[in-house]
Amino acid sequence: MAEVDYVAIMPFLIVLGAAVIGVVIEAFAPRERRFVTQTTLAVLALLGAFVAIIVAVDHQGYTMGITDEASGRKLFALTVDGPALFMQGTIVLMGVLGILTMAERLGGVGPDAFTPSGASTPGSALEAAATRAGALTSEVFPLALFSIAGMMLFPTTNDLIGMFVALEVLSLPLYVLTGLARRRRLLSQEASLKYFLLGSFSSAFFLFGTALLYGYAGSVYFADLSAAIATGPLAMNGLLVPGAFLVFVGLLFKVGAVPFHAWTPDVYQGAPTPVTGFMAAATKAAAFGAILRLAYVGLDTARWEWTNALVVVALLTMVVGSVLSVTQTDMKRLLAYSSIAHAGFILVGVLAFDRKAISAVLFYLVAYGFATIAAFAIVNLVRQNGTEATHLSQWAGLGKRYPVVAGAFAFLMLAFAGIPLTSGFVSKFAVFSAAIGTGGATGTVLAIVGVICSAITVFVYARVIVLMFFSEPPSDTVVVVVPSVGTTFSIAVGTMITLALGVLPSALLDLADRASQFVR
Repeated sequence: MAEVDYVAIMPFLIVLGAAVIGVVIEAFAPRERRFVTQTTLAVLALLGAFVAIIVAVDHQGYTMGITDEASGRKLFALTVDGPALFMQGTIVLMGVLGILTMAERLGGVGPDAFTPSGASTPGSALEAAATRAGALTSEVFPLALFSIAGMMLFPTTNDLIGMFVALEVLSLPLYVLTGLARRRRLLSQEASLKYFLLGSFSSAFFLFGTALLYGYAGSVYFADLSAAIATGPLAMNGLLVPGAFLVFVGLLFKVGAVPFHAWTPDVYQGAPTPVTGFMAAATKAAAFGAILRLAYVGLDTARWEWTNALVVVALLTMVVGSVLSVTQTDMKRLLAYSSIAHAGFILVGVLAFDRKAISAVLFYLVAYGFATIAAFAIVNLVRQNGTEATHLSQWAGLGKRYPVVAGAFAFLMLAFAGIPLTSGFVSKFAVFSAAIGTGGATGTVLAIVGVICSAITVFVYARVIVLMFFSEPPSDTVVVVVPSVGTTFSIAVGTMITLALGVLPSALLDLADRASQFVR
């Protein structure tokens, strides 16, 4: 009989069950009740999952599997430990804010950011008829819940096959959500297709790497893989090194690391802005949780074989993300390259190979995620003639007419730049100090490059702030629409967390430190 600790996996079951119920609601509930029902169900399910995560703290260990009595091998699909629970809690809370921003209606009958007819051709008579009929795309909420369920599963998987399943569960709903933008539909559909095709390639790389590692170790479980590497002959490294690298390719694609980043600016620009914020924050947290488990539990004994490749990736990611962000003229593409640069900074912490580095990475993911959701929520409110005003020239003088919104956005830009008294400063200080302390000469080089790249991004964010507060507005047609309570709450919470983690970071740092021990 399989050993299953249902309390440990209850957070995942709650979210997955709510997603299934959401599909049933979408099929049978009256159209006029779907929006309120779906949003209420999604938020309550995520809050319930967060409570279940707190309860699951006392149920850490292996689950969903068996123990081989003859050999003593633990063949378990999931590992519920400190890093997994920390990442699950982070993803669930960011999911709440993401759902609230997706639910922004701006006076309409359905979510404002999403087309009423996703299957219709942009500008067609069918789409116009759906708009006149009051159609709404409330299926985005169960789709988001399915994606969140995959994200929660991703950092807890204890084998490569389970990790691949989680990767697909979190990715497939995002491919669909990316193509559902109400405005700039062709750009949205193009972004969805690019994301799907490149994501399929990355999944293929992951599976090919899994096959090579199975050929090397005779098992896909992380404990078996680590033991086989420690005792295996050097002659088999022809399978180990390519296999490890290909598996990392599949994971690095999800965080937008260079050279697997080509999808990021196009998808961030084309996707509905609330989806972009949710994807940038939650997907990065889930993917880095999986990278940590693979690097520290599954492939830890082969560290010297694959570390140099990831060092090169980290260097390229920091440099490309920071330098190309300077040339961007679209706000969403600017934040996309900023996201790439931040992925490089987080990789610096991953490559420090120390418990303090794990806690620094966990802290960084929380700080970056909440600031990102708030930033994209603000971008969603800046409009010109009913369409999102994402070109930088349209943001000129915004601070003079809307000082509160522009001030909040400027503060978030300072956090991305790593200015003191923001969460960004504490995050970068934590990962760079961990790299210098335990990463040796390589870690010191990575930290120095990271500081230089951070200085480059300061120019980018400062340019946006100067544009908003010290430039004349091009016209009066650019406005900040009045948001709903949900969007206002998301922006306020994201901004306050960014400030709180910059001024008093010790509580979350201590929590991350206590949660930084993997179960082996």
